[in-house]
Amino acid sequence: MAPLPMRKLGQGFEVSCLGLGLMGMTALYSTNPVPPSDCMATIRRAIERGCTFFDTAELYNVGLTENNNEQLLGEAIKGLPRDSIKIATKWGLYLKDGEFGMDGSRQSCRHAIERSLKYLGVDYVDIYYLHRKDPKVPIEESMAAMKELLDEGKIRHIGVSEVSAADLRKAAAIAPISAYQLEWSLWSRDAEAEIIPLCRELGIGIVSYSPLGRGFLSGTIKSPADLSEDDFRRVGQPRFAEEAFKKNMEMVEKLRAVATRKGCTPSQLALAWVLAQGDDVVPIPGKFLAAWFRRFLSLR
Repeated sequence: MAPLPMRKLGQGFEVSCLGLGLMGMTALYSTNPVPPSDCMATIRRAIERGCTFFDTAELYNVGLTENNNEQLLGEAIKGLPRDSIKIATKWGLYLKDGEFGMDGSRQSCRHAIERSLKYLGVDYVDIYYLHRKDPKVPIEESMAAMKELLDEGKIRHIGVSEVSAADLRKAAAIAPISAYQLEWSLWSRDAEAEIIPLCRELGIGIVSYSPLGRGFLSGTIKSPADLSEDDFRRVGQPRFAEEAFKKNMEMVEKLRAVATRKGCTPSQLALAWVLAQGDDVVPIPGKFLAAWFRRFLSLR
């Protein structure tokens, strides 16, 4: 099988056209995460199929006793040529004692990168994102901290996630930005009004997380009861609430009908839509990748 096509994001950052998001392997979806052995098997399977781009974060280092999220990735890629794998991780957003916190200070950036490098077992990360802007810290300070890491060689590229258009302009004036990460899919399109055009104006690549609508567009979730009681989608995602679920299922059924005509699955169609939005777009499906990765590639 031929390798996945490559795409360039922003400042010459080249990755496979599909990445793998690791959040759901350890964090947030359930307090009963996927076993570490299954996580590493999925990462290695993705590598075998040509995926070079793997996305983790400081925030995701919860939920497992054997390995945290960054350690899982580090263990899975151990022994591979370092330049064959592109590692993305994030800082500035964390979970402590069940509560989310933000710290976009220079000191936090320094401490976070050192922890990430240790957990991953590498000397540098390929792209380092500000996970969310800390409202207490000017975006310029957070960007200056990452620029220092860039100059020192601890990171190769800078990214930001879910910052406003105004803050994106300020950030881009401080340091070159290779990628903007956001939720973008057939049912999350708000960014098309302002953020997507601005990224293209500034020459910033676009990384789409949750391109399958947090699993909803896959068609495998039939009702809220399909989600465990501790799954954050039941309490933190209004689209999965009972009153919205039926209406959203109507959209999934339409997607399924089109997919049937095309001879593919709803997941494949949803991913193809994101990929078709431009050569500067790289989706990073996550928890739901293992079941359909081989099928998606079979369409090529």
